[in-house]
Amino acid sequence: QVQLVESGGGLVQAGGSLGLSCTASGSIFSIKTVGWYRQAPGNARELVATITRGSATTYADSVKGRFTISRDNAKNTVYLQMNRLKAEDTAVYYCNADRPSRWWDWGQGTQVTVSS
Repeated sequence: QVQLVESGGGLVQAGGSLGLSCTASGSIFSIKTVGWYRQAPGNARELVATITRGSATTYADSVKGRFTISRDNAKNTVYLQMNRLKAEDTAVYYCNADRPSRWWDWGQGTQVTVSS
């Protein structure tokens, strides 16, 4: 079973930047399409970005042009660089496989808080 550990969250002012990391315990992580998700209080968890094994990427419209997902397969790590942050980006951020049928157990997530 893959274990996921997210890190890098924090408090930042609107317009600022943060970089998140997600490291997995199992090597199967490196051959799967992985996504970053976020969940704000009272909201459903939403998928914000995905990256394939070959580093093809997709983004939700709400983050396109501001967020960049990347990965290092040798390190079983996926990154999310977040620029020009907005208050509405405030949420707990998680990584996991790109679709429910492939989900591993969720990690603890990392809190991102953007002050306006």
